[in-house]
Amino acid sequence: MYFSYFVTFQMEADLAACISEKDLKGISDIVAATPGLKQARLYTPESASDYYTDDGPSPQFAMQLYFEDLTMLEAAIGKEGHLQALARTGVWPSLTGANVTHQVMLTRSYPVLDRTFNVPAGGLPCSFLVHYPGYASDLNSWLTYYLNHHPKIMKFFPDIREIEIFTRVDWIDAMPWQRVNYMQRNKVVFDSPLALTEALHSSVRHEMRADLEKFPAFEGGNVHYPMATLSIMREE
Repeated sequence: MYFSYFVTFQMEADLAACISEKDLKGISDIVAATPGLKQARLYTPESASDYYTDDGPSPQFAMQLYFEDLTMLEAAIGKEGHLQALARTGVWPSLTGANVTHQVMLTRSYPVLDRTFNVPAGGLPCSFLVHYPGYASDLNSWLTYYLNHHPKIMKFFPDIREIEIFTRVDWIDAMPWQRVNYMQRNKVVFDSPLALTEALHSSVRHEMRADLEKFPAFEGGNVHYPMATLSIMREE
């Protein structure tokens, strides 16, 4: 089980903007050298169609960094931490002016029927990043229901490759970004935007929607973003 560090760059003034290849390479190099990092996912905007939702353009850039140890993660985002290099002013021109939010969460992985990726040549896998920004009147009951029901339906999406659900933890940091306290996040991963679109128009999507209607009471709704997914694996 891992701790995930989520960082999202979102430009309200230019929703069509995207991180440049140069900035992506620079961030990737810094992330790959992070002490204690086990793996990372770097996310760039993608497009897909969902039968039920349309939350507008995806963020210009996001990342998810995996650590086995919370104290190692906190060291990386502490006052003298390695990841402070990401927050230097003016270093990433294509992200200038972006609103940056971050959160540490516990990562829960769930089984799928087939984890073998079949990504089209020249493409990247496509993740569907979801977050619940609000609150539940009884979070324990809400999470209990969600974790015991929703992933059992998700795994039957056609050609789904990964399922992760993220729950909150307390953490300390010295990054200059806005801390958020979303009550839950989740992620499903497919071979391509087309594969994600087909899954989101399948009968399983309707089952997911029916299950949503059974959730314990909560406020704030949920937000969905398709993102191309570049993986970084640390060599031991």
